[in-house]
Amino acid sequence: MSDSDDPIARAVEYVARQPVAGAADGVVGALQRLCKAAVGALSASGAGVSVMVEGGGRGVAAASDPASERIEELQFVLGEGPCIDAFASRRPVLVPDLTDGGAHRWPAYTSAAHDGGVRAVFAFPLQVGAARLGVLDVFRTRAGLLSSVELRQAFAFADLAVRTLLDGQDDAIEGAAADGLDEAIGHSAELFQAQGMVMVQLGVSLAEALVRIRAYTYAENRRLNDVAGDIVSRRLRFDPDHS
Repeated sequence: MSDSDDPIARAVEYVARQPVAGAADGVVGALQRLCKAAVGALSASGAGVSVMVEGGGRGVAAASDPASERIEELQFVLGEGPCIDAFASRRPVLVPDLTDGGAHRWPAYTSAAHDGGVRAVFAFPLQVGAARLGVLDVFRTRAGLLSSVELRQAFAFADLAVRTLLDGQDDAIEGAAADGLDEAIGHSAELFQAQGMVMVQLGVSLAEALVRIRAYTYAENRRLNDVAGDIVSRRLRFDPDHS
């Protein structure tokens, strides 16, 4: 059955294309509308789309609201979570109750997400063939499975997110990222530069430098991109005696 013959896919695409006050332009705007539409269709509290690259580049491209954006980014700050597992395994990661097994799989993320009111997370990889583009995450403030209809809707939203990303890349200048996504992906280069600087400052490995940056980000309740920017611009320095 094609998407045009699927009533759920047609409904999802129609709702996702409706204008939303405050939405950004271009691909990011389309993904933001998609996230907001997913919240309504799936009785969710929030949703987010993260763009991820197999080489390690990653960033939150869009979210339904600021709180969901924070929960989405936490997975990259802490280095664990359903989003990361879904991308790595190429399979949906459905967690109807974070308190049931989540603390064992992702102890730091589960605790932080629970503090943010999240009780269930459903992560859907965005991929076409062998190419992986990112992950669509859906959050709920109550525990419980997605119904069969909701699960079909979620897959339809994931398919639409893939088409949105691919269409945006087709419209972009050759060799450039799609409108708005260059910022999300470009943050990874700045983070890598920040890792190198902290590695030198503390005399540790590159992997340990990232752990220190993530720990600082979480402890200070800041955004990972902002901390990386402060390190690169030398507004923040890691002292080996107080790190």
